[in-house]
Amino acid sequence: MDQNINPVYINLNEDLSTCASDASLSFHDIFKTEGTKEDLEFLFESPYAPYSEYALDKLDHIDLVIKKSGNYVRPLEVKLTVLPDNATETKKDQSMWGTELVIRPDSTSYASLGIYHSLKHKAKEIKELLEPVAEAINNWENEVEIGQHRDQIIGILDIFQQQYFSFQEPFLLQPIWKTQGKSPELSENAFDIFVWSDMALCRLIINQERKESKRRSTQKIQKNAKIIPVSRYLRASARLLRCLYELFSKEKTNIGRIFRGMQLGNQTDKECSLNGSVTNSYMKHPRLLNPCLKKEVLRHIILGGGEKILSPERRFDASIFFTARHLFEIEPADDVNEDN
Repeated sequence: MDQNINPVYINLNEDLSTCASDASLSFHDIFKTEGTKEDLEFLFESPYAPYSEYALDKLDHIDLVIKKSGNYVRPLEVKLTVLPDNATETKKDQSMWGTELVIRPDSTSYASLGIYHSLKHKAKEIKELLEPVAEAINNWENEVEIGQHRDQIIGILDIFQQQYFSFQEPFLLQPIWKTQGKSPELSENAFDIFVWSDMALCRLIINQERKESKRRSTQKIQKNAKIIPVSRYLRASARLLRCLYELFSKEKTNIGRIFRGMQLGNQTDKECSLNGSVTNSYMKHPRLLNPCLKKEVLRHIILGGGEKILSPERRFDASIFFTARHLFEIEPADDVNEDN
């Protein structure tokens, strides 16, 4: 059901700030649906074949691949998120509510490939820009060395984004559903969708490393430490720089070696996660407070009695919440009388 409503697009500005706007991007822009829509294909959990020429190893899957008339159009990540998350649901001011965003290595690898794809015609000048910092790192898998080059890594990524922000592309679809606080009950204004550009998503990670570094610098134990742990955000930033430099200098990169091999003292199950207190400022928009679609829209989405075959996961806490709360309204004395 087409409501003819633009998504809220989060994109990067030249000054490295981000902007959330519903006036700059339409779904026609995202899906390339000018003209007929009958020849569109949506492939789920599929590799985006045009990027395979940039990978020395097997290309990972991405959530959604768009094809039109048999031609590949765009790869997209999809993150369905609830508003508010656990970090913000206690805030009385709902404008401060936010959603948790969990980012996978597949997401950052595809963002890197997409940025290169948009800029490969400028490979020579970008290689020269990144080279002094990238070539100064001898071992990308050494925690100490990455920590020592932290400022240079973040600094060159800042310069890169300032110079080439205009080449960013839509990358991550973030549908949200809003509930009444921590309750599972849907709000009246329940559904909306935000879209992150590839560079805005990378900026989110880079900025979080700045905050993490500042936090560490205020902790006395870290001031005296010989080895400062590499945060997930610094690891993601280092992976981004390494991948981009290899692509712009060699036209190919080893995805697995970078996005799974560069552990740097962290587990590799996810790239990083950012709670609603962090994402709120990036997603700040009237539609974060009041999503554009009412909950009744579900009647036009789930058809043919589909709601009757939903099978939510059974959890002990959910069973208590939905079916047993009345037991706690019985006075203890009543329990004793019933047993007797």
